[in-house]
Amino acid sequence: MTRFSPRTAPLRRAGGLAATALLLAAGPLTVAAAAPARAADPVFTLGGPAETALHPYAEGGGAPKRSTAGITVTNPADEGYEGEFTLTFDLTGVAGVADVAFDPGPGVECETKGTRSAVCTGDTLAPGLSTVTGLLLGAAKGSEQGAAGTIRVTGEARSATSTPLAAPFTPFTTRVTVGGPDLVMRKLPFDHEPTPGQKQQAPITFANRGSRDADGVVLTLRYSRGLDIPQRYSNCAYTTDETWTTARCSVEGAFEAGATYTLAAPLTLEATTRAYRDLFVYGIQEAGTVPRAASAARSERGSGTVLRAVPLTKALAARGVDLEPGDNEQEAEFRTANTADFMAYGDEASGAAGATVTARLGFHNDGPAWIGRIRSGGSVAAVDFTVPQGATVTSAPKGCRGVTAEGAYREDRKTPAPRYLCPAPTAVRDGGGLDLSFGLRIDKALIGAAGRVTVRGPGLQEAGLPFDPKPGNNTARVVLNGQSGGGPSPSPAPPAEGGPGAGSGRTPSAAPGTSGTGAPGTTGRGGSLASTGSPAAMTASVTAIAALTTGLALFAAARRRRKA
Repeated sequence: MTRFSPRTAPLRRAGGLAATALLLAAGPLTVAAAAPARAADPVFTLGGPAETALHPYAEGGGAPKRSTAGITVTNPADEGYEGEFTLTFDLTGVAGVADVAFDPGPGVECETKGTRSAVCTGDTLAPGLSTVTGLLLGAAKGSEQGAAGTIRVTGEARSATSTPLAAPFTPFTTRVTVGGPDLVMRKLPFDHEPTPGQKQQAPITFANRGSRDADGVVLTLRYSRGLDIPQRYSNCAYTTDETWTTARCSVEGAFEAGATYTLAAPLTLEATTRAYRDLFVYGIQEAGTVPRAASAARSERGSGTVLRAVPLTKALAARGVDLEPGDNEQEAEFRTANTADFMAYGDEASGAAGATVTARLGFHNDGPAWIGRIRSGGSVAAVDFTVPQGATVTSAPKGCRGVTAEGAYREDRKTPAPRYLCPAPTAVRDGGGLDLSFGLRIDKALIGAAGRVTVRGPGLQEAGLPFDPKPGNNTARVVLNGQSGGGPSPSPAPPAEGGPGAGSGRTPSAAPGTSGTGAPGTTGRGGSLASTGSPAAMTASVTAIAALTTGLALFAAARRRRKA
């Protein structure tokens, strides 16, 4: 029996810590007793790679080369699971094919029971997908090329009361095969600081360093919005979204073990006029092993020639070398000297005290470059909105957080704030932007009360936008009961409803907004605010008018009686 300890000391998962922190912050709670609800037991899904190829056994001795297969668990709940669980591995299917060892994750311990089975135990499962253990797989002594077998994983769990949960785990089976192709993509020597419009050749080259031939390959080309490959091949399927274009090219033929291949004609990679910070990812896989993408139904075939790969070197004798899938892909990052003009826009309206209005504000990317943080995934900018004096925010877009008037962190997230910071998405297209909608209650009808709208860096300490050559139009205003407009803005168009959005670049329309009960809004350069009247204010107005009318009637009647 062999026991495997985790790579690091056991740790409680984030889900459990977050739940505990929320309970402590909420104070004392009254918990009502409830009967066990078997139908509500969570069902965890086991997963991992469908198949793993192993390096052939080295008869000459030396350290065996191992392949790794991660066994995962998906917890569908929003909170972490706290309770004992056990995973059982049936290894009888790989007897004589593979030797299996374990690399358990934090809080998990594994032990083998001979060569037939193994068990991993733990007491916490974080929400979402997590890796429980890695399987370290090596070809067994005496195994032959093409030998294959399966490993079956099952699981059970017990709640905090040690009661077994009903069918908590869906089982999982992974296949193990000795030998296989090893497609390795060669890294290309690009100029990583091009100028807009610059074109470079991309002679894609790859090798098969595995122990058997590959029966057809799929070349995947993925490039971000600032790049383009003008060629559109008839054996490639193309999909495009807001950030990426992906081409999957099926190339037929037998790609021999030990041989190196290149494209019959190199690709052309162009930095377009909108390029700024971009990525080009190029990879190679054996046909039949590439999962079908969810966007495949929306793909379009190219209308050009057929993309072909030709041998660059002849095949050598098959040899036991790297079969790791991590070398199937390369990527190139480009930093193009370019700019993007982020233009802030604001809004304007009038209303009586007590009225609630809607302020539309944000920014527009006037290009020429698109801006994206596709590697880090962080926001490219933020809209900083200071609320006009005499007004209170009644609704803010999702994702906007209130800060103090000085722009510092504010622990209170329930009451309205004097200032809001709204992050932009990871990528903002040329012609796109961020449109926001705030609800404002006019507490005091001050003449010309103005709020400030600034598009700036995403952090509280990041004021500037290094790619923006015109900082003068990064600021606009939201004006209540004033004559001046809301500041510079792009061509007016109604913004998208529902809060922040990237890619539309739309700004408020110039039509005044009114409602059946509210005071009419006025229009300025920055658009308009739709005003809705307060029921209390309307009731007070009607009562005052009625009282005034009654008083005048009584006064006139009294004067007539005195004259008579």
